[in-house]
Amino acid sequence: MVKIARFLRHLFTPPWAWRRAFPPAALDAVEAAIRESEAMHTGEIVFAIENALAPGRVWRGASGRERALQVFADLRVWDTEANNGVLIYVLLADHDIELVADRGVAARVDPAEWEAVARTMEAEFRAGRFEAGARAGIARVGAILAQHFPASPPGGNPDELPNRPVIVSGRTR
Repeated sequence: MVKIARFLRHLFTPPWAWRRAFPPAALDAVEAAIRESEAMHTGEIVFAIENALAPGRVWRGASGRERALQVFADLRVWDTEANNGVLIYVLLADHDIELVADRGVAARVDPAEWEAVARTMEAEFRAGRFEAGARAGIARVGAILAQHFPASPPGGNPDELPNRPVIVSGRTR
């Protein structure tokens, strides 16, 4: 029964659902939060939003984590000089948040810290505060990155990945 409910939730999540949760002003706020955060550390944060997965994927039991790993690769979050990129992946149909850290970060950060960030964001999202939840998650990820990868001298921290949130479409796969 759960499989069918999840399948239907993904099937009937409209392609524009992300706009309700993240209207243009919220996307601008998320982008600004990432830019501000990256001034405090040498890491890179990518924020990706996906409405729903393709029905076939859902039927086969694909998890949000599996998709987040694929998006991490597709967006080349791993492709930073210090291997210190972090993906914050939001799957709206499942109300799921996954954080994927590159190997340079993963070797230094306990997975429980990422889980705590996701739970904080999920609590805000459940209350309908998507922008606040996203900003809180970015701030916490930024604090973790600043602890392990503090800011370099001015001009020594190139912006290697885009700060604008990415809208991902997995409907076709």
